[in-house]
Amino acid sequence: MGRDRYHFLEPDAPHFLTCTALKWLPLFAQPANALILLDSLRFLQRERGLMIHGYIIMENHCHLIAGGPGLARSISSFKSFTARKMVDRMRERNSPALSLLVWYRSRHKRDREHQVWQEGSHPEQIEGETMMRQKLDYIHNNPVKRGYVDDPLCWRYSSARNYEGLEGLLDVVTDW
Repeated sequence: MGRDRYHFLEPDAPHFLTCTALKWLPLFAQPANALILLDSLRFLQRERGLMIHGYIIMENHCHLIAGGPGLARSISSFKSFTARKMVDRMRERNSPALSLLVWYRSRHKRDREHQVWQEGSHPEQIEGETMMRQKLDYIHNNPVKRGYVDDPLCWRYSSARNYEGLEGLLDVVTDW
C-alpha cells in the first residue's frame, strides 16, 4: 500500500479519522487491547489537549472525531504507543497473531519487526454541523450495521452513550 495522501488541513479543527489494524486483523476484539487504545487516548486528552468529539473501537479498526493542537503528532503517537504496547502484550502471551504482524509488515518498514496499524488515518476535516452529525451517526451505528448490537448505546467502546447524557469510557466534547 502506498503512502497516505490525506493531510490535516487545520489541525485544531475536528477531523474524522480512521485507524485500521494491519490486514483488518481483529486485534481489538480482546478487551485488553481495546483498553490500551482507551488509555492512550486518555493520556493524549490530558497531556496534549486532544479533544475527542466522537469515537468507536471495533474489532479491527477505530474511528475518531478529534481535534486539538498537534493533531497529526497526537495520532502518530497514539498509533506508535498502542502498537508497542500490544506487541509487548502479545509477546508475553506468546500470541500466534505476532507472526502475522511480521508477515504482513510493509516492506519499507525496516525500522521495526512488527506492524500493527495500516498506514495513515485518512483525516477528513469536519466542515460544519451537518457533517459532524453525519460522521457521528456513521460511527455510532457501525456496530448496529455489522449486526453486533441492536442499539448503538449497547456498544461499550463508543461515544454514543456520551451523546445521550450517560457515562462513557472516555470524556467526549459533545457541545460543538
